[in-house]
Amino acid sequence: MNFLEEIFTRLEAAQDLPVLQELRDRGPAIATGGQLLQSVSKARAVLARKGLKKGDRCGLLAHNCIDWVAADLAIMAEGLIVVPLYARQAPAELVAMMRDCSPALICCGEATLRDAVKQNWADAPPQVLFEELFAGAESAQAARPQHLTDSDQVTIIYTSGTSGEAKGVVLNVGNISHMLGCTSERLDLLMDSKSGQDRVFHYLPFCFAGSWIMLLTCLRRRNLMTLNTDLTKVSNEMRAAAPDYFLNVPALLERMRKAVDEQLWKTGGFPLSLYTRAKATWMRRQEGRKTFSDSVWLALAEAIIFPTIRKKMIGSNLKALICGSAPLMMETQLYFMMLGIPVLQVYGLTETTAICTMDDPDHVEPGRVGPAISGIEMNLSENDEIIVRGPSVFPGYWNRPQETSQALRNGWFHTGDQGEVDAAGNWSIIGRIKNLIVLGSGHNVAPEPIEDELLQALSGAQQVVLVGNGRGYLSAIVTGSITRQQVQAALDAMNPHLPHYKQVRAFSIHGEAFSIENGLLTANGKLKRDLIAARLKSEIEDMYEVKQAS
Repeated sequence: MNFLEEIFTRLEAAQDLPVLQELRDRGPAIATGGQLLQSVSKARAVLARKGLKKGDRCGLLAHNCIDWVAADLAIMAEGLIVVPLYARQAPAELVAMMRDCSPALICCGEATLRDAVKQNWADAPPQVLFEELFAGAESAQAARPQHLTDSDQVTIIYTSGTSGEAKGVVLNVGNISHMLGCTSERLDLLMDSKSGQDRVFHYLPFCFAGSWIMLLTCLRRRNLMTLNTDLTKVSNEMRAAAPDYFLNVPALLERMRKAVDEQLWKTGGFPLSLYTRAKATWMRRQEGRKTFSDSVWLALAEAIIFPTIRKKMIGSNLKALICGSAPLMMETQLYFMMLGIPVLQVYGLTETTAICTMDDPDHVEPGRVGPAISGIEMNLSENDEIIVRGPSVFPGYWNRPQETSQALRNGWFHTGDQGEVDAAGNWSIIGRIKNLIVLGSGHNVAPEPIEDELLQALSGAQQVVLVGNGRGYLSAIVTGSITRQQVQAALDAMNPHLPHYKQVRAFSIHGEAFSIENGLLTANGKLKRDLIAARLKSEIEDMYEVKQAS
């Protein structure tokens, strides 16, 4: 039984069990297993009438919602290839992806998204809104999905490359079936002998591979997943959902940590004093230095302060936070551990069906991302590049044989990441061989196109270098004879035309140009990005400190 058949079987057995909910002002919107399958059946009837055939691509452009889940399942159940698209992406970029995969149909969550496609693509394929997709009667055909083999393609997920041009990562039935077995196995360890449904909170867009795998895992496990549909309400909805665990990006965890610090600074008095002493004690303990008085302060905080912080931050049910998509600062991981909240790290790429490694809940080592998942081999190649092979490694990029052959060599997928592994098999990620910037939100950004555009707008500038790995936003280092007013004016003109995560929010002017002589350019004139980041570390830190303080 493949993953899709398994999900349908388990939803059928959960006819009256809530599996999805959206928290709305007028009360939660809930879908039981039976109701979700009814919506899937309605959507399949519409898709069947469109005359689509097995293997046709179908775009899915919508914000997270229960209908997104039903549309996704319906497309796959009809034997079509679902192409999930980021609803906040610039329309021109979305159209470029869709032109690449030539969808036979585009399912849009709302009219504004449909209209944006039409405005940027005159000869776009037919579009159907969710209101039409779910308005009719249920399909007369059997509720079971079409038969699919392990090699059948089910999705194309677009990911940015160093060239800035998005590539479609093809995933097949076998990839996903293997991955869901691995994620469920690890969650079984986390939940131990707990009976009943897992309660899961979810705010990350389903069009991202890791987010989608969490969704499918929850459906397979018949969890209750609470969907956030308004990012301004994440904090309140997180507490209301009272989750056992949920998937995160580092940016949110770091904001949560800073919010606690700010609140206690405002409170002052004994709570602040105790909290400050306990944090210092905790860090000394991690370094192997502690005294009797340290133990007293930490014990007091664990009895008085930390339980209150945990309850106000996330609720009382939390077993662990799961974090992936970008590097997590060890300081942040240790902070949550101090509060009694384990942070389980995950490492992977879209090409590996989102995951290569996952922390073992019983053996978490701060700063590392855990051991390889079942069935996956990981090794180090030239320059300590992580290479991977196994049943969850993708078969190739859509219509890109050259890029596929470069990434998949002798049966191994070359990740472009540098890593190391300890004797226990726990991996750590050192850095990226490629220039791709991975923001703390998990968005991948190719720096070159943005650097080139900004450089062209600044006649007195010699170089522009973007930074932001693991950060909340992009910043730029500009060299040459240029004023802050000129750079700001260029950013004000450029940023509105970029997606939010590609906008440059801060900058620093570095008077001396990067050159071969000062060691910051290679012999053929290429930027030594890692060396620039190391030498200009204080300037980079200042950009983020100044922006956050303002």
